[in-house]
Amino acid sequence: MTTTPTDRDSLGYRLAHILRKLNQGDKIDPQALAAEFNVNLRTIQRDLNDRFAFLPLEKVAGSYQLHTKFLGQLSLSDVEQFASLAGVRELFPSLSNDFLRDIFDSRLQTALLVKGHHYEDLAGKETLFRQLEQAILRQQKISYSYEKPEGSKSYTGLEPYKLVNHDGIWYLAAKDGDKLKAFTLVKIDRLQVSGVHFEADPAVGKTLADEDDIWLNEKKLEVVLKITGPAANYFRRRKWVANQVIEKELEDGGMIVSARVAHVNQILPTVRHWIPNIRIISPEGLQAEMGREIQAYLAAQ
Repeated sequence: MTTTPTDRDSLGYRLAHILRKLNQGDKIDPQALAAEFNVNLRTIQRDLNDRFAFLPLEKVAGSYQLHTKFLGQLSLSDVEQFASLAGVRELFPSLSNDFLRDIFDSRLQTALLVKGHHYEDLAGKETLFRQLEQAILRQQKISYSYEKPEGSKSYTGLEPYKLVNHDGIWYLAAKDGDKLKAFTLVKIDRLQVSGVHFEADPAVGKTLADEDDIWLNEKKLEVVLKITGPAANYFRRRKWVANQVIEKELEDGGMIVSARVAHVNQILPTVRHWIPNIRIISPEGLQAEMGREIQAYLAAQ
């Protein structure tokens, strides 16, 4: 059967309609959609199961919906582009599920940066998460209240850059004036997205991609460590400290490692973990300070 331009236009409209509903969080009932577009049920099922196979769809009680993590992340232009690709994919073998999924993921990941393999439970914060994503993608300034140990503090006119997952915890990386800061997501409240746009600084994106930790202080302290014994092999396999560099391999199998940290608390827990196979060489006095803390702890026991 030959597909006419009218059929193709109708298909594109139908797919765009379905994708818009999915993007805004609606549940798709195939039977109801078939009746709405005056097509048979198998046509709608093919749309959802074949043409949109690259989407992270969930099927619940016979209805389809987009995974909550992805809701509201597509613009009108994105919807139209993906609908067009889905509508002609049978004509182009190169438009595989993996290929389209890569395009889909790369489009959404511009707002996200995940470091590590765990995800914090953001139950109750889904709306906040989506609003921040949209503010990042649209480069809109934001304001909110932030819970600190000394009480709530208000921040205004911040420039949001990335939502960063580090060691299982979600953070917002944003510029407050000329300073890049990290804010724990669950401590953000009363978010307001303004109509004021900002021009993103490419250097900030590079800083976030290169940084091994969530401490975003631009003034870094260099720490030099001597690693010995079995700990050395672990430090060869992966980075245990922020911005770790192996400076020298020692004849006894040990090594000299440097790290650039924003605060000593970035590195001290790791040093304590690997005692007695690790020692702080510099900055001078930090090893002795840590030793006094350990002695005080043991005395208190």
